[in-house]
This record gives sequence, C-alpha cells and structure tokens, in this order.
Amino acid sequence: MSNWIWGYSDRLSARPGESVALHLSATGGVCDIEIARLAKTRDIVFEQKAVAVGEHAAPENAHIHGCGWPEAFRFTVGDWKSGYYEILLKGADGAVGRHLLVVKSVTPKARAVIVLATNTYQAYNWWGGANTYVWIGGPTPAPVPADEATHVVAARLSSARPFPAGMMQPVSEKHRIVSEARRGFRERAMPGEVIHEVLAGGQGWDCPAGFTDKWEHAFVAWAEDAGYELDYLTDYDLEAEPRALDGYAAALFIGHSEYWSMGERLEAERYVDAGGHAVILSGNSCYWQCRWEDGGKSFVAYKGRAEDEDPFASDPAKRHLTSGLWSSPWVGRPEAALTGLSFLFGGYHRFGLCVSRGIGGYTVWNENHWALEGADLYWGDVFGDDCRLVGYENDGCPLTFGEDGLPRAVPRLGV
Repeated sequence: MSNWIWGYSDRLSARPGESVALHLSATGGVCDIEIARLAKTRDIVFEQKAVAVGEHAAPENAHIHGCGWPEAFRFTVGDWKSGYYEILLKGADGAVGRHLLVVKSVTPKARAVIVLATNTYQAYNWWGGANTYVWIGGPTPAPVPADEATHVVAARLSSARPFPAGMMQPVSEKHRIVSEARRGFRERAMPGEVIHEVLAGGQGWDCPAGFTDKWEHAFVAWAEDAGYELDYLTDYDLEAEPRALDGYAAALFIGHSEYWSMGERLEAERYVDAGGHAVILSGNSCYWQCRWEDGGKSFVAYKGRAEDEDPFASDPAKRHLTSGLWSSPWVGRPEAALTGLSFLFGGYHRFGLCVSRGIGGYTVWNENHWALEGADLYWGDVFGDDCRLVGYENDGCPLTFGEDGLPRAVPRLGV
C-alpha cells in the first residue's frame, strides 16, 4: 500500500482517569484520532485533530522485538462506560488505521463481566512477520528479512506493535470461518466465508480473532439490545489484577478464548470455587497455556513445540508453566477440569473437509434439562443450524449411552 497509518498503545485496558500512550507511524505527517465505543451502536467519546505523526520504520522481525516507535499522543480515559473502544486513526493522506482499548469499570457496576479473549488476539497477530501459526511477512513498513531461515512460526510475540487491519475491522461482511452451506455430494469443500475476506483484500489469518463484527461484538450487541449490562476486562487483567472478578455474579468467556495464562486460569478457578459463575459460550476454550513475560510486553506460546523448545519444560520448578497444551502430562491441568469440555473431544465443524456436511446446529436429547426450560425445544429438535451455531472450533466430550437411551459423558482428561 502506498499510504498507511499504524499504531499501538502501551496498554490494552485502562480505567477512567488513567492515561494511554499511542505509538504511531504514518505516511501523511498528521492524523485525526477518534475513539468510539462499539456495542449495539458506535458512540464517539473523544476526538483530536491534527496530531503530528512521523514516518517510522519497523525493525526486522518486529513481531518478536516490537516496533520501538516514539510516543505520538497520550490521552486520559474520561468517564467512559466500560466497554470495547475503537481507536480510529485518519491520516491526512487518506490512510486509515485502527487500534483498540478496553475500558474497565473502577468498581463493578454490572452483575456480569465479559472477559475479552485478547490473548488470542495476540496469538493470531502476525504484524511484523509471523504469529503462532504461520509466517506471513509485512505489512509495510515492516521489512521482510532476506534470510528465509527467519521466516518461521513464532513462539514469542511482542505486544509493542499494531494489530493487522482485518483483526481490527474485517474487510468483507462475510468473514466467518464456517462454510455457508453444507457440502453437497461430490461437491468441493469450501474453507468457509474466510474466502470472501481474502477475495476482498483481507488476510485469512485475521478472521479467527478480534472483536469488531465477530463473536464478542455480536454477543454484546445482543446483550445490550436485550437490556443486559456488562462490564469488561481482558485476559491479561485476570493475571495482572488479583481478584479482578470479585464483585461480579458471572464472568463471561464468549469469543475465541483459546489461550489462557496460569494467572488467568488460577483467578477463574478461585472465583468459581468462591461461588462465582463462569459462562463459556465458545469452543476451543482454554486450550493452550500461554505466558506473559517482560512485564506484559512479551507473549509466549510454544504450543506443539513446547516440550522440546520451551526452556520451562526442562526446569522442574517451572515445568507446569510450559506453554503447551493444558491437558499435557507436563502441565497436568486439563481445561475440562474447569470448562467440563475440551476441543480434543470436539474439533472442527464445517471447516474445509472437517465435517463438511455437518448440520451446524445442536440436537436436543434431554428436553427436561434445566437449560432448556421454557425454550419450546423437544427431543429430536435441532436448533442453531440456521445461523451455523456449531463451528468452526467446538468443545465436546466422549459420550456413551445409558439405559435410558440418553447420552452420558465419559470421565476422561478432566471431563
């Protein structure tokens, strides 16, 4: 792209009265800054015109080392309602960039708090080269190293860099990973609506993470429309702030909450053990253990390479913090011990050839279950298939059938 503007901040969450520093780089020399709360509506709370912005280069492998850009602007969070806020950057040359801020409540104001899956945002962020899945390279001004040996999947990522554009705002209105229709016989399997995002100029790895127009955004828009009030926290807040969940009747994990640190896990378990309610309305939850190092500046997730490459794996005192599967023997804390389910027993649905003829909904077996009370659902009914509720990653458990003909969970790996 010829014109561009990128930015990141010194923190992803703040409370009213706290300051946030923006580190920006742009081709236009100056930019306008607009901050707006995104939920059912988009409400602008702050505007600043003509902020001077230099055109700064990024180092090689900025995904690991960060960008190191100087502070361009600092603002103080006003008396803004808790929520997800879009920081819109509009360059003088027409370039547009976006960043995010989560505003936390000074004290709990709502009965429920949504914990945004910002660890997953970090894991999928490829800006500067790679994420924890794939090497991509770029975008401008991030250079592509000439040494192709460095074009590898990352295990350490810096938080001092922008998020890709598609994570902040999808290009296409169709960007879901679930395939739109069930695959017909002898019909080629499709990679889901991600293909629309790619054809519209987006990057496919932006689709599984982020807030805007995705899972968490859809939920909070529905919640506000239904009259439910929510406070907001990030994954990292559960680690950085002891007892962050105190004062709430329920903690909601709605988005693609795939990566949990030990601090987050311990806080969630402490909260539940003390009588709090954890509501998990997503799949692939708490699947990988991650770590925050360098005071929250470095995100660590060795994942499938953890046992061989993570330095914590060989240290008996730190082995339980190895950044691999929560259900692995060297960590020994399967996610199902908290969530009741696991992606290991669920998997993909309507994603390429993975159950590509799946119905995309749930089938009712026990119509007398407390969760279905008053729902007008009965044995054999299927619900959620019209919106592809199942997909693309789902948690499950091993099942058997009892003498009453109903499925029952098989105790295994924390279930």
